[in-house]
Amino acid sequence: MANPPTHNRRWVLEARPQGRTVSSCFDLQAEELSPLQPGEARVRVEWLSIDPTQRGWLNPGANYRAPVEIGEVMRGAGVGTIVESDDEGLPVGAKVYGELGWQSYATASGQGLFGVNVVPDGIEPRHMLSVFGTNGLTAYFGMMGIGRPSPGDTVLVSAAAGATGSIASQIARSLGCRTIGVAGGQEKCDWVREAAGLDACVDYRSDSVTEQLRDLAPDGIDVYFDNVGGELLETAIDNLADHGRIVLCGAVATGYERDLPTAGIRNYMQLGLRRARMEGLVFFDYLDRFPEALAHLSGMFGRGELAVTETIAEGLEAAPGALDGLFAGANLGKQLVRL
Repeated sequence: MANPPTHNRRWVLEARPQGRTVSSCFDLQAEELSPLQPGEARVRVEWLSIDPTQRGWLNPGANYRAPVEIGEVMRGAGVGTIVESDDEGLPVGAKVYGELGWQSYATASGQGLFGVNVVPDGIEPRHMLSVFGTNGLTAYFGMMGIGRPSPGDTVLVSAAAGATGSIASQIARSLGCRTIGVAGGQEKCDWVREAAGLDACVDYRSDSVTEQLRDLAPDGIDVYFDNVGGELLETAIDNLADHGRIVLCGAVATGYERDLPTAGIRNYMQLGLRRARMEGLVFFDYLDRFPEALAHLSGMFGRGELAVTETIAEGLEAAPGALDGLFAGANLGKQLVRL
């Protein structure tokens, strides 16, 4: 790059959120960039991944990752282009993905799981933030490793029009399962049925969710892939088949707020009565199986068996609002920010 960048804009965490809204917790700052050190590379950030889990990182308590500290750049995956480099593995001009943060320019100092990696040939770079990234890997390992559906099973997936739920439900459908989605609103339910190809979709905003699930799954639910938690999780437990499996992936209904929900799972003993199992996961626990997952997802995508859709917000300024929007159901598919 003839004229390397000299300044950066970045969202810095200024205060811990006290409720659902996080936009006011960040400060958009400008900084002068320091010269690269040996082994570093500079990335011009072009796409940001916005995910519900980021809300959990803003709380001070324990999580599967350390919290974002006050004064730090907001953590998040992204895609960009190398514009300066002192790392042979990250040449200038390469498209890369990794933990870039909410900023215009990121400095890469390593590769690997939480570093910066070159986008494989033939892949649309921003798909590394969805189908070939955390969402796809979580969907695959949750469904295949914990849900373990068999042909003919009835599989229920909440947030089925979201980034992870949409992939999980299509994996189940491709295995020959009767697959039912839950989503919010007519547009999302239509997409789940028509684009993702599920057998049915229940609008959680309706007054008859329990009745619809009983009608759609009269013999019970064999696998429930849960992205929501709350009352919908209780409803699924009440409709489990014997030896059913629940995949605990997310709990968007809680807002991932610091305080615990006012009520827990009141009907948990149904798990015992049905000899059922409920288990959670974090995708990076399956690091040694990443090639298997990516091969499966790539095969589905290449054969046209995996529909992917995106909601795109424009500009770095839009990032905090895009995160808030996830908990208001504003996104269809993967929420991205284009810088």
